Amino acid sequence: MKYDVIIIGAGPGGIYAAYELVQKDKEIKIAVFEAGHPLERRKCPIDGEKIKFCISCPSCSIMSGFGGAGAFSDGKYNITNDFGGTLYKFIGKEKATMLMEYVDEINMKFGGEGTKMYSTSGTKFTKICMQNKLKLLNASVRHLGTDINYVVLENIYKELSKTVDFYFDSPVENIVKKDIGYLICSKEKQYEAENCIISVGRIGSKWMEKVCEDMKIPTKSNRVDIGVRVELPAVIFSHLTDELYESKIVYRTEKFEDNVRTFCMNPNGAVVTENTNGIVTVNGHSYEDPDKHTENTNFALLVAKHFSEPFKDSNGYGESIARLSNMLGGGVIVQRFGDLVRGRRSNATRILEGMVRPTLAATPGDLSLVLPKRILDGIIEMIYALDKIAPGTANDDTLLYGVEVKFYNMEVEVDENLEAPHKGLYIIGDGSGVTHSLSHASASGVYVAGKILEKRK
Repeated sequence: MKYDVIIIGAGPGGIYAAYELVQKDKEIKIAVFEAGHPLERRKCPIDGEKIKFCISCPSCSIMSGFGGAGAFSDGKYNITNDFGGTLYKFIGKEKATMLMEYVDEINMKFGGEGTKMYSTSGTKFTKICMQNKLKLLNASVRHLGTDINYVVLENIYKELSKTVDFYFDSPVENIVKKDIGYLICSKEKQYEAENCIISVGRIGSKWMEKVCEDMKIPTKSNRVDIGVRVELPAVIFSHLTDELYESKIVYRTEKFEDNVRTFCMNPNGAVVTENTNGIVTVNGHSYEDPDKHTENTNFALLVAKHFSEPFKDSNGYGESIARLSNMLGGGVIVQRFGDLVRGRRSNATRILEGMVRPTLAATPGDLSLVLPKRILDGIIEMIYALDKIAPGTANDDTLLYGVEVKFYNMEVEVDENLEAPHKGLYIIGDGSGVTHSLSHASASGVYVAGKILEKRK
């Protein structure tokens, strides 16, 4: 089979690249290869009753499949260059912002209309944070919710499937550069394309490493973010979330001068697990539908670690900590903040008697046996700092789930077109190490589609 463009990975980068290509060129032939399932078959077996913990499915329906790892996220599209990736370094801040706004328009067209756009512009919380040694990052945030996000993806797939060939449950085994174009090998079959877009996301980090090694594409180490997910009564953060929804707040610790940041805030949401390369970590979701709201808000507190000589394996470091958590807790560990600062393990009785009802069935334990002291000290400092702008954050019954790890692919060498040293090979999304969010990944897909369309004119 011969195609004009083959896209590897049906996450946000791949989806929006395909959409832009078929919208602007009705004759173009496109194939999308995805290691995971179609959207309707993406079902995690964990039900909280019969199956309470990850059973390591061959293809994780939370992390892989149409929509990528963001399919069952709470659907937050942050329009900003302050966080979410470094796409702007390659294409410019104005262009990056314009493309993120364009992606938002597409989402509204395919089912997101009526959802709210939040903004930090003009908020009083910028000053309040500064007065308490905290920094509120600037952003506009479109919150689709896990439910509406699913609808948007469903509608986009219906549109794309009319003209795009999708190959699900079809991991790509090898990419071979030809004189003109590329040979894509999957399930002992071969496919040809003049252009190839790689958009494999974080779940494809190991695969991406091998491809770069085989094709001699230069890379460099990226960071890893390690921390916990905090769960507390929604009313404690309601004054922030009602106005901003997602507040990205950074704190610089006094002891080690490390940056600790809030991440992925989910008002009235639920804590969930995810599986990355066989490692169970924690995450959070929230829904647009009020009937699916909980009484809690959850968010991550993360510390970024970036290693250099002689150790460069940032992801390996994060994996080792996550595996230790899995070994001690059989999956995710949960601990009351009061127990943590008192130096004692949480138990089921104290959690049951507390004011916060956990939304995830996790193993009561002691996070100080898992997280390095430097990281844990920073998280504790940050909780006390947040308590000044959201009193109650440092309550004894606040729950901490661990560990949360955000793995970033190594930074792959690409030029201003997001093109690898091999012409016609584009590397986008979180798999490139350039983007770290739904909005940036989607925008990178639209961007490379434009570059391919320019060549075809």
